Amino acid sequence: MAWQPEREPLQELVGYLKDALSGHDQNAQRYATMMLGQAKSSPATANYLAYILSNGPIFQDLSLSSSDSILVRSSAAINLKNTIKAFGKAYPQPDLVYIRSLALSALQDPTSQIRSFAGSVISEIVQKGGILGWPQLLPELIALAGNETGNISPQTQEGAMSAMAKVCEDNKESLDKDYHGQRPLSVIIPKLLDITSSPNPKVRAFALASINTFIPETSQSVLASLDAIMARLFHLANDPSNSVRRNVCRSFTQLVDIRPDKVKPHMGGLVDYFVLQQRNTDDPDLALDAAEFWLCVGENERLCPSLGPYLGQIVPVLLESMVYDEEDILRFEGDADDADQEDRPEDLKPQFATTKIPRLATNGHAGTNGEAEQSPTSGNLVTGDDLSEGEIEESDDGNAGNLEDRWNLRKCSAAALDVLASHFHGAVFAVTLPYLTENLRHQEWTNREAAVLAIGAVADGCMEAVTPHLPDLVPYLLSLLNDPEPVVRLITCWALGRYSSWASHLQDPSERKRYFEPMMEGILNKMLDRNKRVQEAAASAFANLEEKATKGLTPYCGPIIRQFVQCFGQYKDRNMFILYDCVQTLAEHVGPALAQQELIDTLMPAIIQRWSKVSDRSQEIFPLLECLSYVATALGDAFAPFAIPVFARCIRIIHQSLEEYVRSINNAALDKPSKDFLVTSLDLLSAIIQALDNRKASELVETSQPRFFDLLLFCMEEPSNDVRQSSYALLGDCAVNIFNQLQPFLPALIPVLIQQLDLDNLRDEDTEQGFSVINNACWSCGEIAMNEHAEIGPYVEQIYQRLLGIINNPEVPTSVNENAVIALGRLGVHCSQSLAPHLGEFGRSFLLIIGPVEYTEERAHAFLGFNRTVERNPQAMEACLLDYFKASAAFARHSNSNLNNRGNVGESFQRNLVGYKGLIPNFEPFLQQLPERDIEKLREKFNL
Repeated sequence: MAWQPEREPLQELVGYLKDALSGHDQNAQRYATMMLGQAKSSPATANYLAYILSNGPIFQDLSLSSSDSILVRSSAAINLKNTIKAFGKAYPQPDLVYIRSLALSALQDPTSQIRSFAGSVISEIVQKGGILGWPQLLPELIALAGNETGNISPQTQEGAMSAMAKVCEDNKESLDKDYHGQRPLSVIIPKLLDITSSPNPKVRAFALASINTFIPETSQSVLASLDAIMARLFHLANDPSNSVRRNVCRSFTQLVDIRPDKVKPHMGGLVDYFVLQQRNTDDPDLALDAAEFWLCVGENERLCPSLGPYLGQIVPVLLESMVYDEEDILRFEGDADDADQEDRPEDLKPQFATTKIPRLATNGHAGTNGEAEQSPTSGNLVTGDDLSEGEIEESDDGNAGNLEDRWNLRKCSAAALDVLASHFHGAVFAVTLPYLTENLRHQEWTNREAAVLAIGAVADGCMEAVTPHLPDLVPYLLSLLNDPEPVVRLITCWALGRYSSWASHLQDPSERKRYFEPMMEGILNKMLDRNKRVQEAAASAFANLEEKATKGLTPYCGPIIRQFVQCFGQYKDRNMFILYDCVQTLAEHVGPALAQQELIDTLMPAIIQRWSKVSDRSQEIFPLLECLSYVATALGDAFAPFAIPVFARCIRIIHQSLEEYVRSINNAALDKPSKDFLVTSLDLLSAIIQALDNRKASELVETSQPRFFDLLLFCMEEPSNDVRQSSYALLGDCAVNIFNQLQPFLPALIPVLIQQLDLDNLRDEDTEQGFSVINNACWSCGEIAMNEHAEIGPYVEQIYQRLLGIINNPEVPTSVNENAVIALGRLGVHCSQSLAPHLGEFGRSFLLIIGPVEYTEERAHAFLGFNRTVERNPQAMEACLLDYFKASAAFARHSNSNLNNRGNVGESFQRNLVGYKGLIPNFEPFLQQLPERDIEKLREKFNL
């Protein structure tokens, strides 16, 4: 007998489902959510949820309105899907059969939203149980969608094909696996192609969307059917349904990536087609899918040249599409002076610590963090199912309402123009110029704004062609900074930022005064615009100018800092983040020039005042700490008056974060703290220790509560790669700057360091980031080894084995190998006796890897340690002796560098080479095996 629900539990569950999605009573909502969570532990709950999803008529007996009925059934579907995801494999077979049958029956529901949710449940069942766990499903869905019996309702066909599309999307890999000599996809693709002939446009669209799921995977089944797929696409190209044509556009765009050779012969016709689709003003989504074709082709090196003859058709439609539409214009009508208005919580974007470049012994210090340039054309491609009107999206990332961040036709068109300009250069500008001439001074602000966007979009690719026009263009753009429309001022700031490289590199002082200084001043002034979005664009543009002008801004630090201080006084929370970026970028590029007392007295009170307002657990603390790291580095010892409270707060934040992390491990109900609290605090501690006089830095560490190195030890063992990467950078900085304070803690720290050097601890899913941690661990190991008081003798063998494992592993990135051999060489400076017996194992690898490395102090140290090791065991170099002589000659060619003369590196080479001259019986014939220039250099430098 089939399972049947009991009325009382059914009514209770319906009530909880309704309350869980209701925003009217938060207490009821919380209680309902808790009860639903508890109900998941009961196996029967899934049956109840499936029953509620598939039985719309029951709600007439439960006194629920039609809208509440859909809400409850949707809630049931979401909970059923999540329950299956969590416990699906644990269900008894009869219950699973019951749930499957009801989910399939829900595909016939008259409400499109319920049909869609039923498809999601079906897909989750397949994901959990596998394709073979429900072998009847795919044939049944295909039969329903294709109306094989001739009496399937259009609604059921749509529901089945929608479910099929979800199953395809969620199970791409398993559908293309070999099961007993057959791949399901080989059967599915031809069936889907047949279904694209359905008289129902939604079914046709879902069928083509399902095929599109597999095109990027370049599976055998797709490639075998490629000619049939393309033939079908050409047939569907003029389909009356916009949804079908959207999927046609997507198909061709995907084919560009996997088989550009198939697309190229049809380029002329495709250009005509995509231009026509992009001009479809009735459907902006269709126009966007069309525009993405140009972007994809433009980024394909093999196919992009074929667009050359058609630029006259393509560029104009891109320019047309960059004009704001009527909906945007209405939205911007209220975009006026809002600088005094407080930001809403939803206006603040989540903040994260920027990814650090690992410490490289090959250049002696950490690189700066590179950040992608932000522009009004940047954005994330928003993809998703075609939700029917009123349908609830199952997962919401919270950004759906942020219109400015949405990928749209305007952004895509500008990005495509940028890509085409980068390939075709002047040819694109030649087509763009008439549009600019007509629209830059247009009476309608939307046309002016789009023309400025176009100028900015072609900046990188067409700079040579645009340059002759810039003496006239830049002054006009500067005038647009005072345009009455905020949106025009905003885009003008961005466009000027794109041309800041040109202005920054003008050599003639009169030209710099005429163009660069007005550009800098204009953007700087707009940072205090009365519109917050213009402020943000101006600050972003000024940060871009700082990147291009670098030390050229040194003479202007005074007015720049004064403007920044005014911004600190006026900005609301959101724009404070980009202001931090401006300050840190200036500090990064002008460096010690910022350490003038007048500038310090102007800037630091503003930063410290903001510092005092931001709480330890605020996300604003991340960019603030990063900013202070750059400022401390630039000020050097002049940062000392601010160091004590800043250092103490970093210690406090680290301690709090570690305690919260431990509590979250012991209590699953607690959220883990953001790793960025640790990362940014550790980085700022590194910057302070490097910046201050060693005595002052030592005092900060000695007075730290809790103890500094106890906290560092915990951070070195933290699961997060980002945290460990910053921890090992800090460890190395301590070894360089405050070794006396570090030394007592080395017996506790070195075993953890050795463990980090073990490649077996790398997880496959984060190998790249894990190597960055190892990079820093190698660097810090080398810095510790360089100190004669490190007393690392007991650990040399373990360290050696770990470093040898790194340099002998072909999968390790070059930079990690280089850091490892430098650490290994530096280990030999004071521990050569321990390394000498192993020289035959690593000598050749050492010379091979270190050869291309830049000549730095660390490289010189490495050779000093290596030479001392060779001196103790010269016979071990027999297999690579010629390589050693070549390395000696290479040293001689760079011997004028002070780096190579430190620590008696040259003398160590001299001793070894003279020693080998005495050991090798036929030294001259041996020497003649080297290139002539090496022989000459060795005789000249070492008297051989």
